[in-house]
Amino acid sequence: MATTVPIKENIITWALNRAGYDLAKFSSKYPALKVDHWLQGDKQPTVKQLEDFSKKVHIPFGYLFLQEPPNEDIDFPFFRTGNLSPNYQVSPNVYDTILDLQRRQDWLRDYLIQLEIHPLAYVGKFGTDTSIDIFVKDLRDKLGLKAGWTMTCPTWEDTLGILIDTIERIGIIVIQNGIVGNNTSRPIPVEECRGFVLVDDYVPFMFLNNADAKAAQLFTLIHELAHVWLGKSAGFNQDQLLPASNETEILCDRVAAEFLVPAHILREFWKDLADIQKLATRLKVSTIVIARRALDLELISKTQFYTFYNKYIEQFRVKKGGSGGNFYSTSKRRVSPTFASFVDSAVQSGELTYKDAFKLTGLYGSVYTQFIQKHVTTVK
Repeated sequence: MATTVPIKENIITWALNRAGYDLAKFSSKYPALKVDHWLQGDKQPTVKQLEDFSKKVHIPFGYLFLQEPPNEDIDFPFFRTGNLSPNYQVSPNVYDTILDLQRRQDWLRDYLIQLEIHPLAYVGKFGTDTSIDIFVKDLRDKLGLKAGWTMTCPTWEDTLGILIDTIERIGIIVIQNGIVGNNTSRPIPVEECRGFVLVDDYVPFMFLNNADAKAAQLFTLIHELAHVWLGKSAGFNQDQLLPASNETEILCDRVAAEFLVPAHILREFWKDLADIQKLATRLKVSTIVIARRALDLELISKTQFYTFYNKYIEQFRVKKGGSGGNFYSTSKRRVSPTFASFVDSAVQSGELTYKDAFKLTGLYGSVYTQFIQKHVTTVK
């Protein structure tokens, strides 16, 4: 007879609520577990049943043996557009994504220190009193990109890819994902989280919600980069690409806008071509970025911007769908080739087991091997 385990009722109730279930909904979906009997005290679960339960509600197995639910507050502000308070309880999907990236970051920081890599001088280099011009010039100098560089890109989609690769070359890990790990049943709503940045002296991690329109990700990317220069971790939803009512958020938005579309360039072009679509094609940034910059410079009204933005996002949602693309190409952005190269380097040197490499990347067995062969140049 299978051994049963007593579990606190408050832990079961918390786990259900955390995963978005009430008892009736969960019991209807998974009747074989008989969770209602656990709560009524008629039966106690077996270890196997608890393992199954923990997977279905997406919590670590060990949490089920706690006396009280764990504290799942994040240790950095999560800003909401129009919300004066940065204190916000993120959803389990966002929380688990943050934890996953923090684990990767902790491992890589320790590995870089072991390799005697120096801290990054630009992390926390500026304060909120830094002028926009100085801030943007320093970003461009570090990345090796001149004002107006976007115009040399074939398309604005190329602009996004080039920016990500350039940012990774200076020591920052960029992750694009719209779900928790590889779990398609756990989406990360754009309305809750457009992205977040985990600032660290050795290896900052930046997260972009890949469920968001690529056009919007371009702006979010530089917003997060500005956070690195300020040395401030943060998460944000940026509803309609507008910042929260916070000094740091407003500064990061202004830096992102000037970096992507310098004011003097847009004003000059606008004189002869006040057309967002045509300017986006010419400047090789997305129409959303052009519209957002035009709003900043009072070239269009808030009403015009909101109308344009909402129409664009609605069209994006209609077009969105399909198979999701090639798995290995998708994994490239979910894992980061730079991060994977350090993992593979540690494996090859014997500092890391394949088992641990699988856990760090979320890629297992032959999938990991093929990914490394296809997308990674091992760090020497």
